[in-house]
Amino acid sequence: MVEEKFQIPPLTEDEIRCRLVRIKNKGFVVTHRHGPTGVGKTLEDLSGIPENNLPGPDHRCYELKSGRKNSQSMLTLFTKSPLPPKANSELLKRFGYLSVKGNGRKELHTTVLSSEFNTLKGQLGFKIVIERDRLVLVSALGDELGFWDKETLRERFETKYPGLLYVKAESRGRGIREEFWFDEAWFLWDFSFDNFVRLVREDVIKTDIRIGQYPDGRPHDHGTGFRVMPNKLELCFEHRQRII
Repeated sequence: MVEEKFQIPPLTEDEIRCRLVRIKNKGFVVTHRHGPTGVGKTLEDLSGIPENNLPGPDHRCYELKSGRKNSQSMLTLFTKSPLPPKANSELLKRFGYLSVKGNGRKELHTTVLSSEFNTLKGQLGFKIVIERDRLVLVSALGDELGFWDKETLRERFETKYPGLLYVKAESRGRGIREEFWFDEAWFLWDFSFDNFVRLVREDVIKTDIRIGQYPDGRPHDHGTGFRVMPNKLELCFEHRQRII
């Protein structure tokens, strides 16, 4: 006998709003999971809203995300190594240092800004220079170390975030006693490269480079990430609609 599977119809925008208003009216609720993922687990349990295929104001698919308003941890928007393909090898060779693990391998962990050069091994290292269609890593000596082109960044962002239902929460307490008040929610859609560039220029979006080394000497990219504080996430989108 073949088991029948029934597909639950997606929620309408009004149904989503009603659920979130009811949750907001609860005030602070105790976390359903202790730790960084507690805010998302709690919202999911309270709302019953699926994590994807949410209908938004333009009827495309949306992802559900949530975050603490007062979080001091940055959110990784996406990861993408710089071009050309050997850029990481050159960065590690030129700016890498011996790992603190004492394994004799080199590593390079650094945050890159647009406003100023970082400091590596006691000397000025590199920063991001914004061109018309590229973000370029430029050393203090003026030479180009790598780059990301506009279309690559756009594709990477839109693949991960076709659109968001982003719910913000006030939080208080810690551990198993942490509490959340989900009092703000937005539909966000259409990644804006102009906004993205402006946020990079203002150092709101920062680039974290994390390169290690395999035993045979090859570079190991642990994820070159473009990161932002959760309360600034909505600024990356062209269209923003607050629903509660």
